[in-house]
Amino acid sequence: MRGDDSEPEPDAPEGPGVSGVDRSFLALERELAVFLRRARASSGEMAREVHPELEPAAYGLLVRLEAAGRQRATELAAYFGVGKATMSRQLHSLENLGLVAREPDPADGRAWLVHLTEDGLARFRSVRDARRGRYVRKLADWDRAEVAELARLLHQLNARAES
Repeated sequence: MRGDDSEPEPDAPEGPGVSGVDRSFLALERELAVFLRRARASSGEMAREVHPELEPAAYGLLVRLEAAGRQRATELAAYFGVGKATMSRQLHSLENLGLVAREPDPADGRAWLVHLTEDGLARFRSVRDARRGRYVRKLADWDRAEVAELARLLHQLNARAES
């Protein structure tokens, strides 16, 4: 039994369980729930490491801006599946913290592009690199092929979720 869950490890054979649902899918659902709960908690911790006043939900914006570069607020809202007003509030908060800045879009003078400031980028990368180091330490006893397979399977799951 795990310390954080009252349910046993998914050792049961495949096939329908008590509720008629395949036990493999029940085990997957349970493990994803634990993983997502931990990811949300971790996101909050990382947000506070970037800036004590940074909201956990805004951390994802920093991830996206670092990966994709300058973006319009409407592009960010579409990417995250939130409304323009929600995105505007989050960006305003990040701007007040000095983590992002806006500049006119050279392709459309009416629009603005959002980007990480130098300080925002430095803070974000420091926290991201520390997080990566924690993953490396936690998975140090895993075979590299297992790590690669986990990454491949998670990518496949994410790709199907987006389609």
